[in-house]
This record gives sequence, structure tokens and C-alpha cells, in this order.
Amino acid sequence: MNSITALIVLTALAFLGWGYYRARPFGGVGVLAWLQSVVLMAPWLIFFGLFAAGIYLNLVGILILFVISTGGYIYLGNRLRQLGKATLSQRAAALRSSVTEASTDDPGALDSGEAKTLSSDDRSSVSNGEDAANPEVVPIPVDDLKEIQTIFGVDTFFATETIPYQEGAVFKGNLRGEIESTYQALSEGLKQKMGDRYRLFLVKNQDGKPVVIVLPSSRDPQPSTPFQKIFSVLLLLVTGAACLESGGMMLGFDFFTNPSRYLEVLPLAAGILTILAVHEIGHWVQAKRYSIRLSFPFFIPTWQLGSYGSLTRIESLIPNRTVLFDVAFAGPAFGGGLSLLMLLLGLVISHKGSLFQIPTEFFQGSILVGTLAKVVLKESLQTPLVDVSPLVVLGWLGLVINALNLLPAGQLDGGRMVQAIYGRKTAGRTTLGTLLFLGVASLVNPLALYWAIVVVFLQRELERPALNDLSEPDDARAALCLLALFLTIVTLLPLTPSLAGRLGIGG
Repeated sequence: MNSITALIVLTALAFLGWGYYRARPFGGVGVLAWLQSVVLMAPWLIFFGLFAAGIYLNLVGILILFVISTGGYIYLGNRLRQLGKATLSQRAAALRSSVTEASTDDPGALDSGEAKTLSSDDRSSVSNGEDAANPEVVPIPVDDLKEIQTIFGVDTFFATETIPYQEGAVFKGNLRGEIESTYQALSEGLKQKMGDRYRLFLVKNQDGKPVVIVLPSSRDPQPSTPFQKIFSVLLLLVTGAACLESGGMMLGFDFFTNPSRYLEVLPLAAGILTILAVHEIGHWVQAKRYSIRLSFPFFIPTWQLGSYGSLTRIESLIPNRTVLFDVAFAGPAFGGGLSLLMLLLGLVISHKGSLFQIPTEFFQGSILVGTLAKVVLKESLQTPLVDVSPLVVLGWLGLVINALNLLPAGQLDGGRMVQAIYGRKTAGRTTLGTLLFLGVASLVNPLALYWAIVVVFLQRELERPALNDLSEPDDARAALCLLALFLTIVTLLPLTPSLAGRLGIGG
């Protein structure tokens, strides 16, 4: 059994085990959500597990696994929604009962001066700015602060301490209600009191406890400047030129010294640009669904691949972590799905005399590409050269581009997904781990060093917190995140020479 493939499968199983450990305290709802994760991951785990053991499923067998998995996923989703509604109703009734008992037993605790507001010294600090070295920080006015404090209540968030924070304030206290309903009540109360002048964030403090942060709307994300938009268009033009050069390299010549051969490279360049465009369309579709504003994509050109993908800023406040996940996931789902389809179709239609003749070692460069090629091409991989359709090469490039954007670092799609599912602390750790991984990988692949530099200087910072940063996405999305990271690993990691030899890849 190949050690790398086995390690990947065991790691995925460990994550599923950890998911069960987290889900068990939530009872039936948690277990059903965990089963969705298992059903979603099962086809890939079975495929790679059998492959590592030397048992190869054909394309029909793989499709059957996915059909069964999809059916089970839909069935469990319906059951989960039914059970979830019943559980929420029970919790709401219990919460109303506890609030009623508290108000009956100790009405003074709810109405009198438990909450610690700013002292006169604190208010002076708020009025004058807590950071004298930064005169640009204008604190929240005391009159506004008093009005904001009235939005808190015993059945939502019981504020006990107010602390100045930048131009706003942090309210410490106890979360009394259900997270989503509490956020809605507080944000609507703030809007009624103060109009559109302030924004309310429900987040975790450094000690992991819920706090409310109120900031002025002047700190909202700003739209791209005209210069940034022009720069984005220029990068798109450079990326188009890079895709033409990449197409020429695939065909064995330098396009810029042979521009008259543009008709030969145009289909290949168009294929790469199509994958890039579909990736961005995925982001745009989900952003449009949630009324999120995105910046123009800033494409990163490279001669080897045409492009590494793009950097896209979120220019709106994010309502919750579910929205962050959906917007981040949609791009790789669209672009990666198209790339995988191109790869499979290309493998199926490849034949003697296809446009490209590539060394069989090509298929050792990716566990995913190599295993799928073995399933479809079979004995053809035992020859020194393999005739393949251009779709194989385009699909592989597309998978690499999308996998790079799925690395769990900073504001890359993968980093945003990890932040959405597991929180900012975990996302910070995976960012550091990804940079270390890229640093080690750069010893054998200079492209990894280039991508590490891009991440360090442009994308290492985490995405800003959501307005409601406490509500976690459901376990179905957690499973999709795990699946995406799993496919990223098997796309970027190569087959070992020993396993490739046993599989007959490269003779």
C-alpha cells in the first residue's frame, strides 16, 4: 500500500472521527449531520482506499458510488431538516421558560444596576480617544453610547461591561438567547435607534466568550478605486498573453517569437481562460445571491500555467460565516468541476493520433490525475509516450489552478472556507502551516516559492469577521470543506515512483 495515499485516507478518516466527537453532544441532529459528511466523503475514500490496495474501479463503478452517495446525502438532508425544526422549537420553549423563571425569582437582577457602564474616567477616554498617538481615531460619542446600551436585554445579550474600541465600543456580557435570533434582535434595535450610522458585530473575544462590537458605518469595506479597476483590466490582458505563451509551450514553441501561429495556440489559451472565467462566475453567482459586492478579479499571470487564478476582494460586510463559505466555495466548485469534467472527457476520447504525445511520467505528478488516468487509459500508460486529447492537459492545469486557490491560507478560497467552518483561530494556524508547506515544497518546485511569496505579501491576512461570527455553518458545508481540501491534497501531491511502477505508470 502506498504510504502517502494511505496517510491521506487515514487523515480523512481521522477528521470524520473528530467530526463524530463534535457532533455527538448535539444528539440526533448532530449525528445525522455527521452521517451526511460520511456519505459525501465515502466515494472518494472507497476509491482511493481500494486504489492504494491495488483494486481499481472502472468509470462505471465510480459513477455508481457517486449516485448512491448523492441519494443518501439528499435523504439525510431531508431528515435533518425535519429533526432540526423540532429541536429548535423545543429549545425556544425552554428558553422562554427559563427567562420567565429568572424574572420571577430575581427581578432586581434584570432591571437594576448589574451592568457596568463606562466610568467618568472611561468616558473621558472614549471622548478624547484612547490612543493619543493616533489622532485619526474618533471615539464613539457618549450620547450615542448611552442610546446604544438600551438595545441590550435579558432575553438577548445582557451587557455587563463597556470598553472603548477604536471608533466604537466592545460590550461584554452574557449571551442569553439563541445566536441568530439574538443577532437579529440586536441589529434591528441598533438600526431603529441609530439608523445606518453604526454596525453591530457578534463575535468571540480572545477568551472565546461572545461579545458585541459596535463600529461606525464609516469603517465599512470601500469599493475599488478607478485605479484598482484599471489595474485589474491590465492584469487580465497580461494573463491573456500568458495563456497564449502557455499554449505555445504546450505545443513546443515560443508564441512571442512566432505570433503568426496564433491560430494553433488560441484554443488552448481559450480553454485556460474559460476555466478562470467559470471560477469567477461561481463566486459572482453566490455573491449575487447574498447581495455581496466583489471587486474585479486581479488575475496572477504565469508563463507555466497561464495564470495562478485571481485575488478577489469582498467589498461588503459579510452577514454570517455560512455566506462566507458559500461565496468562497462556489469558485473552486465551478472551476474545479469544469476542470475535472474536461480531464475525464479528455481521457475517454484520447486515442492513437491525439494532438498531444506526453511522457507517461506526466501522470505521476498528481495522485488524482494518475489514478483517474489508470482507470481510463489502463495499459496505455505502460508505453513511454501516451497520446492524449488537449482536454486532458487543460483539465489538469485547471485542477492545479483551483487547488492552489483552495490552499487553506489567508484570503485564498481555502483560507476563507476554513475560517468559515472552523473559526479565525484555526484559520490562522492553517495559514502558517500552509506557508511552511510551500516553503518546504519550494526546495523541489520553484513554483511553490512563487505562490508562497504571493500569499505572504497579498493574501496572508484573514478575512474580516462576519457580522454574526458566532453561528457556525452546518455540517454539510463542513463536509464540503473537508472534501475540497482532500481533493486539493490529492491533486497537488505526486505519486511515489514505487507505486507508479507497480501501477504500470511509466513502464
